[in-house]
Amino acid sequence: MQEVLSLLGAGLLEAMQPLNLMMIIIGCTVGLLVGAMPGLGSVNGVAILLPITFLVPPTAAIIFLAAIYYGAMYGGAISSITLGIPGASTAVATVFDGRPLAQKGHADKALTAAAVASFIGGTISVILFTLFAPPLAAFALKFGPPEEFALMMLAFATFIGLGGDDIPKTIFSILIGLVLATIGLDIISGKPRLIFGDISGFLHGINFLVLAIGIYGIGEMLWTLESTQGKVSVHKVKMSFKSLVSNLKDVKEYIGTTTLGSVLGYFVGTLPAAGATPASLMSYGLAKTFSKTPEEFGKGKVAGVAAPEAANNAASTGSMLPMITLGIPGSPTTAILLGGMIIWGLRPGPLLFSEHPDFVWGLIGSLYIANFATLIINLAFIPLFVRVLTMPFTILAPVIYILCLVGGYAPTQTMHDVWLMFLFGIVGYLLRKLNYPVAPAVLAIVLGPLAERSLRQSLLASQGDVTTFFTRPISGTCMLVALLLVCYPLMRKFRKSKSA
Repeated sequence: MQEVLSLLGAGLLEAMQPLNLMMIIIGCTVGLLVGAMPGLGSVNGVAILLPITFLVPPTAAIIFLAAIYYGAMYGGAISSITLGIPGASTAVATVFDGRPLAQKGHADKALTAAAVASFIGGTISVILFTLFAPPLAAFALKFGPPEEFALMMLAFATFIGLGGDDIPKTIFSILIGLVLATIGLDIISGKPRLIFGDISGFLHGINFLVLAIGIYGIGEMLWTLESTQGKVSVHKVKMSFKSLVSNLKDVKEYIGTTTLGSVLGYFVGTLPAAGATPASLMSYGLAKTFSKTPEEFGKGKVAGVAAPEAANNAASTGSMLPMITLGIPGSPTTAILLGGMIIWGLRPGPLLFSEHPDFVWGLIGSLYIANFATLIINLAFIPLFVRVLTMPFTILAPVIYILCLVGGYAPTQTMHDVWLMFLFGIVGYLLRKLNYPVAPAVLAIVLGPLAERSLRQSLLASQGDVTTFFTRPISGTCMLVALLLVCYPLMRKFRKSKSA
C-alpha cells in the first residue's frame, strides 16, 4: 500500500509538470465541447485530434487524449439536457430525466447534478483503478462468453423497472429493439439478414447513434411542436451563484445512487464486451428499480441524471484498465488510445508497469487532476449552457434539426442513415403518443448484438448445452440475480395490491 501511494505521488508530480498540466486543461475543455456536439463523441474527438499529439512527448500526448476522453464523458450530458439530443451514445440515459428537468425550468439543477455525479463517478473509479488494477485485470480475464451473456441478461432484467407497471408494453419495446439489433450481417455465417430485400445501407446494421438522435432529437422536436401548437415557448432558467450552491447541497439526495452507479460502471467498463453505454443504461435501470419513488423517473428525477452520468464516467476509467494491464481495449475510444501508445513505442501489457512506471503512474495521476479540472470547467460554463434554453423555440428548432442532420450523417457518412434517422424520429414520436416506453427499445438495441454474440459463442463451445450459463459460478450468480430483479417489481406490485 505504501509503495502504491509513493508511486501515485510521483505520478501526480509528473502530471503537474507545466506541459502535462496544460495538456490536461486543454484536453478537458476540448473534450467538453466534443462531447456536447451530437454525432461526435469521444471516439471521433480522440481520432480527429490524434495527429496533433505528435508535436509533444508520448506521456503528454496520451495524457492529452485521455483528458479529451474524460471531458467528452462530461460533455455528453450537456446537449442531452439542454436540447434533448444525446451528445453520444453514453449519454442517452441522461435524456430520460435530464430533458424533463430542463423543460420544467430546472436545467441548472440537472447540469449541476450531471457534473457532480460525473466527478464522484470519476473519483471512485480512479481510486479503484489505483488500488485494484492488477487483481481486477485478472478477474476480468475470467469473463468468458457465458459470463458476458449472463451480464447482459442482468442488464435486460433491469428493463422491467424501466417500464414501470406496464410490463407487456415494456416487453414489446424490448423485442422491437432486439429485432432492430439483428439487422445486418450474421456474426457466424456472414450472410445478410433483415436487409429488406437488397438495401445495401442495412448491411452495416443500425447505427446506435442514428437511432438515439432520431428518437430523442427528431422525435422530441415533433412532440414539442405538437404540444406547443406552434407557439413560441421559452424556458425561464435563472442561474446564479446562490442557486449553484443550493444545487450542490442537493447532492445528498442522490449520493447513494451515484455511488452504486460508480462501482457498477467501473466494473462493467473493465469488461471488453461492455463499455460506458451499457453501464450507464444498467445504472439507470437499477436506480429506478430500487428507488422508493420509481414512478417519478422519466418525469424529471435528479437521481435519473446522476446515476447514468456517474456510471459512464466510471466506465471510461474502467475501460482503461484492460488496455494498460492486458493490452485489450475496453471501449472504442481506448482502442484508439491503444493505437496511439503503440505508435509511440509503448506496448501495453503486464510489463508496462515495470518497464514504464513514469508513464503509467503519470497517466493515473493525470486522471485525478483531469477529473477535478473538468468539474470546475463544467460548473463554470453552466450559465452559458443554460442560455441555450432561453432561446425561442422558433430559433432552437432549426438548430436542433441541423445538429440532428450532422449527427445522423457523421457516423457512416451515408444519406441512408439520415433517412433512417428521420424514420426513427417518426417512430419515436408515435411510441410517445401511444404511451409506449422508448427506453427499453434503446437499451435492447445497444445490448442485443453483445448478448447475441456471447450466446452463440457459449452454445457453440458447450455444443448446445444451455446449463453452461448456470453451472459456472459467475454466470450462474448473474443469472440468479437477473431472475430476482425480474421478480422484484412483480412482488412489489403484489404487496401493494394486497395492502390496498
